[in-house]
Amino acid sequence: MARSMRYGALALLVHLGIWLAPAGAAAPPRAKLVWAFGDSLAAGYGLPPAQGFSAQLQAALRAQGVAAAVRNGGVAGDTAAQGRARLLWGLRGLGRAPDLVIVELGANDMLRGLPPAQARANLDRILGELRRRKIPVLLAGMRAAPNLGPAYAREFEAMYPALARRHGVPLYPFFLEGVAGKRTMIQRDGLHPNARGVRIIVRNILPAVRRALGRR
Repeated sequence: MARSMRYGALALLVHLGIWLAPAGAAAPPRAKLVWAFGDSLAAGYGLPPAQGFSAQLQAALRAQGVAAAVRNGGVAGDTAAQGRARLLWGLRGLGRAPDLVIVELGANDMLRGLPPAQARANLDRILGELRRRKIPVLLAGMRAAPNLGPAYAREFEAMYPALARRHGVPLYPFFLEGVAGKRTMIQRDGLHPNARGVRIIVRNILPAVRRALGRR
C-alpha cells in the first residue's frame, strides 16, 4: 500500500506539472529586464501597445535568442526634468533592478526651446543615480530641429556624447535614425513614428542594446 501511495503521489506531481530538479542542476537563466525610460517616443505614442517601441524591441531580442522582458517607461510629453522626478518610483515599480535602462529623454526640452544646459543637468542627475545603483545604461541621443538655429543645435546635440563620456555609458547617437524626415514612417502629427517607423528604430538600435546588455 505504501508503494502504491508513492506511485500515486508521483503521478499527481507529473499531472500538475510539478517536478523537483535533481540536486546540483543549473537553474534556468532569468530573463534580462530592460527598461525603456523616456518620453512619447519610448511610450509608443499613437500606437497600439503591441506596435510600440518596448513591445517591438522585446520581440526583436527574443527573435535573436535573447531572453528579455522590455518594460515601457515612456511618458508622453516628459522633459528631462520630469523624467528625473519620476525615476526613483519608476525603478521601484519594476520590482527588481533592471539589467539595462535605455534613457531616451531631451526631445521635449528641445521642442519647447528650453536651455540645453537645463536638459543636460537633469540627464546628468538621472545617469548619476543609475550609476550609483550600478544599473547599466544605454543613452539615446536626439537631434535639434533646424528652426532652433545652429548655435542651439550644437549645444543641444553635444550634451549627449559629453554625458556618455562623463558617466562611462554607451551612446546611441540618434534615436530616430533612419526614420526622421521620412513621411512614410511618421504619423500624421509629423513627429511620432508609426509602426513601420518603430520597426526601423528597433532594427537600428538592436545591436547597441545587445552590446549594452553584454556589458553587464
